[in-house]
Amino acid sequence: MPLAEHLRELRNRLAKGLLAIVVMSIIAVFYNKQLMDFLAAPVPACEKGQSNAGGQCAEIVFNKLLSPFTTTIKVTLLAGFVLSCPVWLYQLWAFVAPGLHKSEKKYTYYFVTAAVPLFLSGAYLAYLIMPISFEMLLKITPDAAGNLLELDDVLDFSVRMVLVFGLAFELPLILIMLNLVGLVTGRRMSGWWRGVIMGVFVFGAIATPTTDPIGMIALSGPIVVLYFAAVGFSLLNDKRRARRDPDAALDDDEASPLDLGGDDDGTTEPVTAGRSLPEQSKGESDGARTHRVNGYDDIT
Repeated sequence: MPLAEHLRELRNRLAKGLLAIVVMSIIAVFYNKQLMDFLAAPVPACEKGQSNAGGQCAEIVFNKLLSPFTTTIKVTLLAGFVLSCPVWLYQLWAFVAPGLHKSEKKYTYYFVTAAVPLFLSGAYLAYLIMPISFEMLLKITPDAAGNLLELDDVLDFSVRMVLVFGLAFELPLILIMLNLVGLVTGRRMSGWWRGVIMGVFVFGAIATPTTDPIGMIALSGPIVVLYFAAVGFSLLNDKRRARRDPDAALDDDEASPLDLGGDDDGTTEPVTAGRSLPEQSKGESDGARTHRVNGYDDIT
């Protein structure tokens, strides 16, 4: 296919994906209050007549005139992007699929099928621990001060937590896909466990916006469990691959063993070699012993 046709197809695919996002965003406008209430629900809001001093609770406010409008636009676009993901993911797949082999398409189906539940699991876990994170952060407030939280900041915090947890849960799936295509073996992955555990907890401490250890443990613990699950799956897959292909575990620079024994059928054939020089064949032609020259059988 010429480059111009590729670019034209890419333009059409992008247009369809953007149109789906716009349509779903327009639908989300009618439910923007419910969406904002849902994202702000983890914040321990103050009850009627309850003081927000000392970090016991917080009041959600808008500090700017245009804040309600900009926050509504942000929430509806985010909802449209998430709700239209089947459409733009299909458009992306339809653009990439013609250049993939049959086995690569199969692995891509597996990846998409597993990636969505893993991302949703991470996002749900983030939503569960957000109330604890908000409480831990609010408790730092001194008794002489209160908390007035802008809804835009609360939404940014919630979306960041959901994205970090959701994307982090995809790491074990990426390792499994690397193993399925033969780039990483389960044995090699199992040798990384010390560095992986250390790296995951450091990532959890940096990636979570809160300073409390609860968020770090809640993010790092499930990833470590999923990592060992990926290692176990890879080891089983390597054994299955070795049964089908004994040379599959060999490195690129390692030679496979050669069978030099041949087939032994119990019979042998005598092989006679003629003399290559006239002086050598002279003794054989007259029935005498091998012709010797200077005490040697060979003329050379």
